[in-house]
Amino acid sequence: MNNQDTIKSLDNVKKGKIGEEIARRYLKSLGMDIICSNYRTKFGEIDIIAKFKNEIIFVEVKSRFSKDYGLACEAIDYKKILKITSVAKYYILVNNIKNFEIRFDVVEVYFDEKKINHIKNAF
Repeated sequence: MNNQDTIKSLDNVKKGKIGEEIARRYLKSLGMDIICSNYRTKFGEIDIIAKFKNEIIFVEVKSRFSKDYGLACEAIDYKKILKITSVAKYYILVNNIKNFEIRFDVVEVYFDEKKINHIKNAF
């Protein structure tokens, strides 16, 4: 069994965790500092919170084995965006974040192509 078969046989939660780890490594390679992973509140969760220069970046990671059923980012609907922005507002308030630009990115991880697609300012 090769790596692709192993990943394909995992449940979605495990695939998601692997995708998040790949995304963290990728973001670090860009020079970002990972502040937090899987930040949870009563409003929802943000997969990754990162800092780069004068920006705080809230990152939603979507992992797919392939594009057979559409792009990973298509799973982020209006309701999901509201949850992410609510959690981000809470994080900013609780941590007294000031004088930073705020950005919302999406990182798509496609296991079959071994590809990462980084969508900056996704919403």
